Amino acid sequence: MHDGVTGDGPPGPPPAAVILAGGGAGRLGGVDKPALEIGGRSLLRRAVEAAGAGPVVVVGPRRSGFPDVLWAREHPAGGGPLAALAAGLAALPTGSGDRVVVLAADLAGVTPSTVARLARALGNPAGTDPARPDGAVLVDAGGREQWLIGVWRAGSLRAALPGDPAGRSLRATFAGLTIAGIPALPGEAADVDTPEDLARARGVREAD
Repeated sequence: MHDGVTGDGPPGPPPAAVILAGGGAGRLGGVDKPALEIGGRSLLRRAVEAAGAGPVVVVGPRRSGFPDVLWAREHPAGGGPLAALAAGLAALPTGSGDRVVVLAADLAGVTPSTVARLARALGNPAGTDPARPDGAVLVDAGGREQWLIGVWRAGSLRAALPGDPAGRSLRATFAGLTIAGIPALPGEAADVDTPEDLARARGVREAD
């Protein structure tokens, strides 16, 4: 784990993004979780806006209202987050650069400033610092790395992916990478898995 902030050279172009928007939302009664609204915006809209100005690939069922994103599906369907990440990386346009934002589509607290802070920690892809990390991820208040709130070197992610990513663990896959862990601000790592999570997020965020 590397917990410093790297910043050699200019920031470069905005990173591309892969947003994982599948999953069954069983604990929420099977609703379309990314479509749930907090403060008048869907969770998916929040993730897309947080991702920034680079090309965005959303992995999951196609939804209306997002004309500027690309869509992909994991193979097999329901193959888990690592399979979805692999599908998203494969769908990135040629020339997207070597930095990629990776976000889940159920995050209540992620913002553009979250992603900007992670991108600064990752550093300039053209930099020469040999100690620069492979990825920068939020670390929640319990000390847990949030693998789906991060900015990564796309080449490092592709090299770490197993030949068959379906059903494989994100944590185990990323174990050999050098990670900059960035402490989350209060509420920044919150996701929505249960009705209680949703009520809590709406209580905090309705005025957002």
